[in-house]
Amino acid sequence: MKVLILAAGRGERLRPLTDNTPKPLLQVGGRPLIEHIIADLARAGFCECVVNLAHLGEQIQTRLGDGSRFAMHIAYSLEGNEALETGGGIHRALPLLGKEPFLVVNGDVATDFPFESLQNHPAGLAHLVLVDNPLHHPQGDFALQGDRVTVEGGPKFTFSGIGVYRPELFAGRKPGKFPLAPLLRDAMSTGLVSGEIHPGFWMDIGTVERLRELDERLTATSVTRF
Repeated sequence: MKVLILAAGRGERLRPLTDNTPKPLLQVGGRPLIEHIIADLARAGFCECVVNLAHLGEQIQTRLGDGSRFAMHIAYSLEGNEALETGGGIHRALPLLGKEPFLVVNGDVATDFPFESLQNHPAGLAHLVLVDNPLHHPQGDFALQGDRVTVEGGPKFTFSGIGVYRPELFAGRKPGKFPLAPLLRDAMSTGLVSGEIHPGFWMDIGTVERLRELDERLTATSVTRF
């Protein structure tokens, strides 16, 4: 299974740090955030990765290269100066991802989720990993009824930014900038999105405070992974 790491975002809430450095290259535990993610994916057995790029993307490409030092083959999906949002970014990368289901991971999350467990998903169009709602997102995103993710009902959980998708989820969409959530909601309405709850560590590195918190966590424990 191939992996797409979403790394094209501007990182507005992390300014001024992201004015000259793309968010995925911000350091935590002495290493760029995206390198922690790639290392975890490689340990889980993934060996083919696509990284989408926009804001300061050339820095990411220069840093990661072809991925050989991570035991990973890395290709790049270029979006220009302005990111295409999650849906548009995935759609643009489809030619590099192929016709089989693929894993997508946000480039600004830290987690101990066992990525290897996703190899047999999805049964429908998508499989989402949900987590308990963090303090900054108390309302959550979706509910889980059995193994099916739904818009209605409760309790609500937060989408982790980790999901497996079939290319068919994007059938009929035209290239360009568009969000992913409406496509997922449409698939949920017909029961085609499965999900699970990850009870372990997960953090969205969306602010300077959370970036500092993660760095302190890794430094204090002297570990090299989340």
